[in-house]
Amino acid sequence: MQFTAVVLLTLLMLKLLLLPRKVAVNPTMGMARWLMIAGIALLDLQFLLQFTLGLRAMGVTQAVMLNIVLFVPASWTISLSILYLQQRGRVSIIDKVVGGVIWAITLAILGIAAAIDGQPLLSDTKELHYAEIAASIIFLGMQNYYSRRHVFNLRSMRQVLQNYYDRNTDGMLRWMQLSILVLMVMAIMAPLLIFVKSKGLALFGILFFVGIFFLVDSFCSYVVSSAPRRIEEAEENEDYIMNDDKTLSPDTAIELWIEKGGFCQNGITMPAAAEAIGIPRYMLKAWIKEHYTNYADWMTDLRIEEAKRVIIEHPDWNNEIISDHCGFTDRSYFQRKFKEKTGITPSQYHQQG
Repeated sequence: MQFTAVVLLTLLMLKLLLLPRKVAVNPTMGMARWLMIAGIALLDLQFLLQFTLGLRAMGVTQAVMLNIVLFVPASWTISLSILYLQQRGRVSIIDKVVGGVIWAITLAILGIAAAIDGQPLLSDTKELHYAEIAASIIFLGMQNYYSRRHVFNLRSMRQVLQNYYDRNTDGMLRWMQLSILVLMVMAIMAPLLIFVKSKGLALFGILFFVGIFFLVDSFCSYVVSSAPRRIEEAEENEDYIMNDDKTLSPDTAIELWIEKGGFCQNGITMPAAAEAIGIPRYMLKAWIKEHYTNYADWMTDLRIEEAKRVIIEHPDWNNEIISDHCGFTDRSYFQRKFKEKTGITPSQYHQQG
């Protein structure tokens, strides 16, 4: 298993190293990539040493020490890589150093145990065994901290997207959501991989490698896609405040815009809608926050109501035409949202009408 792991992890490192130049020249993307490479390299080194030194054959304790010493920094750097993408490089000092502090504590615990047991470093002693259990618990605490930070940032990113785009954009972040889950599961599985010595170890190993492959492959696909640029655009809008004074109140201006069917324009972002309505962005955002969950839900509700109207007034229109008229991205998305909001399909609504 160790040899297969070395080959797989080496290939994943090569994939990260061969990403397009546009990733390397972007400071945030570049840093995230090198942190991911560092994490995968540490995992690769861990399995390479396991394979060449035959530590599993020597005993569980000897393998455990090496696993802990390299698992902690690997998890730290991979977690930081995700944080750099989530926060566009604006990672706090605390987030940067937590993993390093935990690693230092782990090394200290193992070092003290090795010093007081009076045996050679790789001896299977009771003191070292207890130290490894303590270090594993600390490792789980570190990963719990980073997972909570990932989840918090993911929720913020999703809210920003929903306040900017007129449609569901969860697809841009789905890989990140799954990757955070993978990191959580890996943190739980790590002690099993470290301490368990049984036939079930192979199954845990396979699941571990599948998770690592998904994480790196999804990371590569994300950084070369248009998603980071679109998310950055939405986040920059979140920070923008317009100071114009307008004569119309938000309610009046928005009502007029709705009457003109401005929401039927496909792909209209929140800033574009604010400009078309004739009010500042911050004013539209405040109005939406007061009346709806987010911008995307508001636009969907407007378009569903328009769809209800045209279904009755134009019974000869098919779902493709209705979808296009109301501003939905495509027919299947329109049908899914219509049933989600009304509980019935457009055809069933037409029959009831």
